[in-house]
This record gives sequence, structure tokens and C-alpha cells, in this order.
Amino acid sequence: MTTVAPPPKTVTDESNPRGIPKALFIEDVDAFIGGPDGDAELALKTLQETLAKYQFMEQSSLQRRAGLEEKVPEFERTIEMVEVLQRKKEQGEAFETTFELSDTLFAKGEVDQVEEVYIWLGASTMLSYPIPAAHDLLTGKLSSARASLVKVKEDLAFLRDQITVTEVNVARVYNWDVARRRERRLKGGQD
Repeated sequence: MTTVAPPPKTVTDESNPRGIPKALFIEDVDAFIGGPDGDAELALKTLQETLAKYQFMEQSSLQRRAGLEEKVPEFERTIEMVEVLQRKKEQGEAFETTFELSDTLFAKGEVDQVEEVYIWLGASTMLSYPIPAAHDLLTGKLSSARASLVKVKEDLAFLRDQITVTEVNVARVYNWDVARRRERRLKGGQD
């Protein structure tokens, strides 16, 4: 019965604040693989799997960043509109505006007194809020989106570093294996 060696460890116990593990930089390739008779193929496979996981996390984070970068200006514009409605209500004056009926169809209308606004919450859900409550909700969502955007950008920088370390590790193990094979071939030719 042959025992299969466990794959070498490619990440450390350290992680960033959101739990993304830190890549292990391979100082000694020979020790990492398990000596001159170690399995370089297993080590390369393990490193490639780790690299694929980091790249998947990076793609997910890039999509999340894109979504947040779209939401932040949308929240800002909506807050501005709620503030305009609040000012017009306080001044007691009607105003004319343009309503978007569809992507290419607009209509002009006059707005008298506004007591509440309707906010899309997502998942085809819209709720009515009094103007002050709507302002509070939107500013909370805006600050939350900005904080999330900062964290996603930090994660992306961290992931870029881990991908680089892992790619360097793959290259070092591959080069070590090529040198070992060449050395074995030369020794075989001398015998």
C-alpha cells in the first residue's frame, strides 16, 4: 500500500480582514517540494489551484467594485433629488420637472407639494418613505456603499499581491523541476 504525500501548503495562516489567506512565498523550493525526489507535479498542481482561487476572488471583487462604483453616484443623485424636494416643500412652491417614462420617452409635469418619495429597494420592490426618512435611508446606504467600495479596493490590492507571489512560486518550482530533470539527464548520460 503506497501512501500519497499531502500537497504542500501554499498559503499561510495569516489573512486580510475579510479572510483572504496570504500566499506563502517559497524560500526554499527544494524543501517545499520535499527534497530532490519530491513530486514537483503535485506542487505545481497545488500552486495552480491556489492561483485559480485567487484569480476567481479577484474577478468576483472586480465585479463587486464595478457594481459599487455604479451605485455610489446613483445614491448621490437620488439624495440630491430628495434634498431638492425637501427644499421645495419647505418653501411651499411648485416646480416643473421632466419625468422619464421609459428609456427614450420623457414627459414634463408640475409638482405641487411632495410629502413622500418612492424608493426602489431592489428585487422589483419599491417603498414609500416620508422625505426625511428617505434622506436618512439613502445617506446610510451611500455611506455603506462607500465603505464597501474602500474594502473591495483593499481586497483587490491584496489579491494582486497574492497572485504575484503565487505566480512567482509557480515559476520557481517549474524552473527547479527543469533544472532537476536536466541534472538527472546529464548524470544518466555520464554513467
